[in-house]
Formats: sequence, C-alpha cells, structure tokens
Amino acid sequence: MNSSVPAFSLVLTFPPFCDWSTQPSSPRSVATGLAWHVCVLLSLGSHHVNGAEPQDAYFESRAEAVLKAKCSSCHQPKKAEGELDLTSAAGVREGGESGSVIDEKDWRKSLLWQRIADSEMPPDDSPQLTSRERDGLRAWLESGAKFRNSSLSKQLDFHDVNPLLLLRCTVCHGGRRREADLDLRTRESILRGGKSGPAIVPGNPSKSLLVQRIVSGDMPPRRQLVKVSVKPMAAQELERLKKWIQQGAKPAVEQSRETVPVKSEHWAFQPPRYSSPTTEMESAHADSMIDAHLIAALKKRKLSFSPPAEPLVWLRRVTLDLTGLPPTPKDALELQRDGSPLARERVVDRLLASSRYGERWAQVWLDATGYADSEGSQNEDRIRADIFRYRDYVIRSFNQDKPYRRFLLEQIAGDELADYRDPDLVTPQVFDNIVATGFLRTAPDRTFAGITNFVPDRLELVADEIQILGSAVMGLTLHCARCHSHKFDPISQRDYYGLAALLKDAYDEHDWLMPEDRKLSIMPRERRKEMEHHNGQLQLKIDALVKKKDAASQLSSAQTGESKKSEANKSEVKKRLDELSKQIKSLEQQKRSPWRLRALWSRGTPSPTYLLRRGDYLKAGPIVGPSAPASLVTSENPFRIEVQRFGKVQTTGRRLAIANWLTRDSHPLTSRVIVNRIWASYFGRGLVRTLGNFGVAGELPTHPQLLDSLAVQFVRDGWSLKRLHRRIVLSRAYAQTSKASAESLERDFDGRWLSRMPLRRMSAEMVRDSLIYAGGRLREHPFGKPDSVNVTPAGLSVSIEVDGSWRRSIYVLHRRTQMPTILENFDSPQMSPNCVQRRESIVATQALNLMNNRLVQQLAHHFAQRVITETPKDKRLDYAFQLATGRPPSVRERKISRDAFSELKATWLESGAASEADAETKALTTYCHGLLNSAAFIYID
Repeated sequence: MNSSVPAFSLVLTFPPFCDWSTQPSSPRSVATGLAWHVCVLLSLGSHHVNGAEPQDAYFESRAEAVLKAKCSSCHQPKKAEGELDLTSAAGVREGGESGSVIDEKDWRKSLLWQRIADSEMPPDDSPQLTSRERDGLRAWLESGAKFRNSSLSKQLDFHDVNPLLLLRCTVCHGGRRREADLDLRTRESILRGGKSGPAIVPGNPSKSLLVQRIVSGDMPPRRQLVKVSVKPMAAQELERLKKWIQQGAKPAVEQSRETVPVKSEHWAFQPPRYSSPTTEMESAHADSMIDAHLIAALKKRKLSFSPPAEPLVWLRRVTLDLTGLPPTPKDALELQRDGSPLARERVVDRLLASSRYGERWAQVWLDATGYADSEGSQNEDRIRADIFRYRDYVIRSFNQDKPYRRFLLEQIAGDELADYRDPDLVTPQVFDNIVATGFLRTAPDRTFAGITNFVPDRLELVADEIQILGSAVMGLTLHCARCHSHKFDPISQRDYYGLAALLKDAYDEHDWLMPEDRKLSIMPRERRKEMEHHNGQLQLKIDALVKKKDAASQLSSAQTGESKKSEANKSEVKKRLDELSKQIKSLEQQKRSPWRLRALWSRGTPSPTYLLRRGDYLKAGPIVGPSAPASLVTSENPFRIEVQRFGKVQTTGRRLAIANWLTRDSHPLTSRVIVNRIWASYFGRGLVRTLGNFGVAGELPTHPQLLDSLAVQFVRDGWSLKRLHRRIVLSRAYAQTSKASAESLERDFDGRWLSRMPLRRMSAEMVRDSLIYAGGRLREHPFGKPDSVNVTPAGLSVSIEVDGSWRRSIYVLHRRTQMPTILENFDSPQMSPNCVQRRESIVATQALNLMNNRLVQQLAHHFAQRVITETPKDKRLDYAFQLATGRPPSVRERKISRDAFSELKATWLESGAASEADAETKALTTYCHGLLNSAAFIYID
C-alpha cells in the first residue's frame, strides 16, 4: 500500500468487515462494504493508519461503555463477582481475586481478553458482546490498555495500608504488646501516636515519624525479626504507605457490597426430604425403611437381596463393625441358644452398650478431624503432649451417645457455651466443652519456632483447619476457594475468607499463639478439689520433714567448730540430711499437677480479615466480615452472630454462630454427610461415594431418597448416632450373605446396588487389635497418655508392651512420621491434614508382615498357649479356628486342619528337636500362625 495515499481515499480500497458474508458481489456493493469497514476500523482504532497511533484509543472511549453495558450486572462496586469491578478505570486497574485483568506489555495475556475470547464472559445467559464491541476492547488492549488520565490513581484509605501495618508492625505496636505506648492498629491511634508524638503527619510523609523509622531501618528492629517472625517492609509497601499519608491519611471507607449468593439447583444444597415407602416398596415386604428403598432400586434392575448370612457370620460381622474386636465363643453360643425373634436386637444393644463401641467409632471421627499426637509439618515432628484428652473426649462422647448436634457445638465453639474461667464453675460438662475444642487444633503445625512462624506459615494452618471443617462436617472442598472462587460449587473466595474471619478470634495471623501457648490449665471442680486435698496432705508431710531437716542442718552447723571427736557425728547427720531430702523429693513427686488442655478459645477482638488475591498474603484486597457461605444461607437456615457474655467477659460469638448454623435441623449438608460416612463404614462405599465432596464435582448418590430419608430420620431421632447404627445393622441389607449369584455379578458387578453384602478387609486397627485379642494379650485400659512407639533394629515401628500386653490401637501414639508398621501397612492414614476416606490396598508387605513379623509370631505363640489353657486337647483345633474366624470349621475345613496339624507335629518329632508335648505345642503355634494369616481372619464376610 502506498503510504502517501490520503486517509479518506482508504474508504474505497479496504475490504468489508462486519457484513462480508452477506454482501452481494457487485463492485458497487463491495465498495459500500469497503467504506463501512474502514469507518469501523478507524473508529475502533484496531489498526494504525500511516504508522500513526489511533487518536482516541483510551479506556474511557473504547472500553468503558462496553464493560458497563455487558459486564456491570456481575462486576460493579456493590456486586463484584470475583472481587472485580469493571465499571470504572480504577476498578479495572485494581483487578480482582485473580489479580490484574490487563497486561500492558502483551495484550494476549490480559485476563479480561482471555475470558472474553474463550466465551467464558459474559455468561451464556447474559447479553453477549457484538463483534464491534469485542474488537473495540481488543483494539484498546492491543494499543497498550491506556487510560486518558495517565496519572489516575486510586485514592487510598486506611484499608489499603492496614494490612501492611498488621503484617509488619502491630506485633510490637498492637493490643497485647505496645512498645513506646504506640498502637498502629487504627488510624485514630496512629494519629494519636505514642511517647514520641503522632506517628504520621497527614499530607507529609517525610515528616511522619512512622515513615522515618521505617526508612532508617529502626523499625522493625533487625535483631528481633526472627523472634517475632516479621520481615522488613518492602519498598513497594513503603511507597503505598507514603502515598496514603500524602493523600491525607484518609480513614477507612466502609465497603457496602451486596452479597448476592449464587443459587444452585445441585441436590446437596437443597434441604433433605423424607420419602415414605411407596406401595411398591411396601409390597416387597421390606423390614425397614432402608430395605424398602434398596429393594425398589434392585427391582428396577431385576434383582433382589441375597439370602441371609449364617447367624455366626452375621455375629462376627456386627461385632467387628460395632466394637472393632471379634466375638467370643461364648457370644456365639448365646446367639445359637437364643431362638427369640429379638435375639439379634439383643446382640446389637449389648454391643452398642459396650465401651468398645466408642473405641471403635471414635477412630472414624478422628480420621476425619486429622487427629495425631504430633505436630507434623517438619522432620522433627514434635509430640503434642496433651492432645490425647481430645481423643478421650471423642471416645466418651460416642459411648454416651452424645447427640451429634451437641457434639459439633462443643467442638466448634465449646468455649462460647458456658463460663469456664471460674474454677468453681467447671462442671464435667463445662470441662468437656473446652476439651472438645481440640477439634480445631488437630492440623499439622510448624509455627513452634520463629523461623517457621511467619504469616504464610500461620495461614497454612488456618487453611488446613478450614479444609478439615469443610470435608469432615460439610462435605465440601472449601479450601479450593482460598485463591479463587470455586470452579464448580457456588463458593466464592469471599466465602472462604468469611470462614477464616469466623475462626479469627482464636486463629489471628497477626496475634498468634505458638503451639506451646495454646493450653489451658483446667479441671472439673471435683477432680481439682481432690487434687488440692491430695497435694495438701502431702504438703503437710513435706513441711514436717523440712522442719526435721532444718533441725538436722542446725546441728550440723553447731558441730562445724568442734574437735575431731565429732567427725563421726557429722557423718551421721549428713546421712540423716540425705535421707530427709530423699523423702521430701519422693513426696514432691507424688503431687498431682493441674491438667493442661490443648484447647481453642476466643481471645477477644481479632484483627480485620482481608481477601487475599490469589491467596497471596502480600496482596490484600477488600475487607471481609465473618460469614457462612452465602449460597447456603437461606430464610430456613439463617446465619446470625451474637456476642456471648459471661459476667465481665465476652466472646465474639462467631464460632458459635457457625456451629448453630451447621447444626440446624434444616441444614442441607451436616446430617447427610455424617449419615453417609457411617453408611460407608458398613458397606465399603457411601451412598455418595465421595465422602468429603458433596459438591458438583463429587459423585451423585446411588440412592438419593434413601440418603435423604436417613438424614431426616437421624435428625428426628435427636441426632442419635447409636440409633442410626442400630437401624443399619438390623436391616436385611446388612444381614445378606457376601456370596454373589450370577445375576448379582452381572447386573450389580461392583455391588453399588447392594444385591449382596460386600466382603471387606478389616481396618488397620481391627487387624492389630484382633491379633492381640486372639493371643489373649489385650489390655483393656482406657484413656490417658498414648502408649509409646519404638523403632526396632530392623527398622520396624512397634508399640511398647507393658507386662506382656498391649492396649488397643486407638491408644497407641499416633505420630505422623512414625506410625506402627502394622498399622501403616494396612492403610492407616498419615494426617495431611485429615482423612475422610481411607484407601484400601492389597500389597505384598501386608502378607509379609503377618508371616514374618516377630510380634505376629510372638502373638501366634500366645494364641496357642491360650487355646491350650482354655480348652481340652481334642477340641483345640476347632477352638482355635473359631477364635480366629468366629465360627466352627466345616467338615472339610476340620479335615484339612487335622491333617495339617498331624503333619506339622510329625515334622517336629522327626527332627528330634522336641518331645511329643513340645512338638504338639510347636505344631499348634504354627497352625495358629496360619489362621492369623488366613483370609478368613483378615476379611469381614
């Protein structure tokens, strides 16, 4: 093209643009199209003419009107999805939760353009950009995303600098520590200043003491940086502070942003509804609501339940499921003798009343909460000395059948339920309230040292706690919204930081408690009085001994100046002094110490919470108030915060608000999630297979009406977990045989429709506990400090025995980096931060552990000794078989057992290394070891 051609002549030479495909091909129509196209190009500024820049390629003339017309419904000051305002130059420059939306160097990398080009914005149900509007935006971005007022900048208010002051300064100049009497948490306190006068001079940064101290390097003090886990203010941060002061140090501008929840039709966000059995279901002669729903689904697939399992198979199944330990031969005999229709109900009631029930089912909850006896996060993996009291609280709560609603209230907001500060008011219930808050202290924590206790480390801990709360209680992946609004579920980034604000009265990254400081000295008043009386009696004895020691010391001093004749007397006095000191020390050691609880409590007014763009702690966005996820707050399930007052003390009421909201009868998730988790523990998979994700990306329920009906009935039953367990294990579905028919395998190949009972492997804890139980070496001593774990020279991690016995696995030290090998081999999870769904692997180390592990061999020997002690010689093989499998052997199994035993005994006799009695014992030990390695022992039929 000739560059000297006048611009107006281009009207006749450029090809048409907008309507090319619809134009006729005549020269006249082509020329007309050419004219329109050039006019459009010139008006949009998408090309340079004669190498010149478009005269008006600015935001205000090219993009502002388009964005207001097509984007303001979602991106405006009062309703800014993704924290993005596209209605003003300042908003576009500021960007949103994903950071900047324009790239001045490469327009193709501009997030604004990428979203439009990929047709992600505007949404499909909104008016779309025309070709002319799209190309107008492209022209503006391509020319450098310029603004008419190049000096246009945001007018900063206190919210723009407060995150910097919180991050760099308030640890020494805040509420709990106020060096030089200076508080930098509010604009008013900054203007008031401290001992040296006002900290700033509005309009004059250079004369502001705050700026001067930062520039000189005096603040924050270099020698204290690691001690208080603070870094110096970066250059760009200082410039922002100066700019705020230069603009007049404006106060915080309250942001009135309308929270418009994204309504979702997703099933899990609707309240559960009870479905009464239909006539079709009732005609199937279902024994329960559970069976009615399952049979209806099976009939659609031309299937039915499998026949019932043998009574003793059912007994072993239900005993292991409810208590984690196998039944005794006595249990089997009682069931066989009881011909009553209520026989099985009596078995279930007995098992639910057993203290073993709490020890079994507490582990399911502790998995979900991420419980461990160590901090994790670093190789040192420090021990948490007092967290075991939370474990004991969970076990007691299950055994007491504490309503699940109350269970959650105590764990999330126990410190806000009653006054615990006056020792005389600490009843057992108040004590439980505080112990329960250990639920929010379970996440891995590296903030025990200055160098690993910076704000990013603290925020990681907060994120883990939110993940635990979301997955364990709500069945949602809330942590996904830490850096951006959830890609699938109606959970915004603002929702995430609203939840973080709810926890901030206890987890304030700018007012942090290190792990060793997160303990309260608290005891039930009766136990405290017992301790005080006990210690008082000891002190009286100590005081009497001290008087005797003082008298002896005076005698020794009096003898110091005497002649050599008293040397023998001095020796006697010294011996007497040593003996008294020893007695005093012994009595001092008998004193009881006040209990220390790793707890969580409200510490007063927390610092404000700011949305962090892309989750970056250095990129604070708008302030966010404490709130529940907006899409789940409804008129039926409102969210309200009320300050809690106990005399002169008050708490924020934030965590109590979220606890009350979660445990309201109409909440769509809470009851469904716990019911589904318990169902999965019985049937190997949940009605929703993704136990920790009920969101859009999770799996749909196989039996939605059954899940809803169970959830509603659970609430009607007063949130009773025992009644839920009872309902499940007394169903026909649970009583089925695990043997699969050809029809069942063909039409229900993976068992999801429950045309048979799934064959399940024992959990890791069941395997270990059953091995110890079979050997008669289980020490049933509940609660207290966990049993220690050692590493053998072979590299195996084993729990330490006491007097030749071991406690249940739940009482073994659960150190994140040193789990007992047998538990680890059978898929006991390492908590990072929690586990809502265990994996089940089949690997060689499991078989090798059972076959070659010295402890298992030792337990096989104890097993054989138990059999010899408890039963006559001619019944030993059958007795051992029943102890291991829960039932007597069949005719074929009995023959195989006897043949194997005879062969083993003969081998030992032929070796000449054993007498007949020894050979028989050794053969029986090997036989018992074989039983412990059998599938019949490891699997629940």
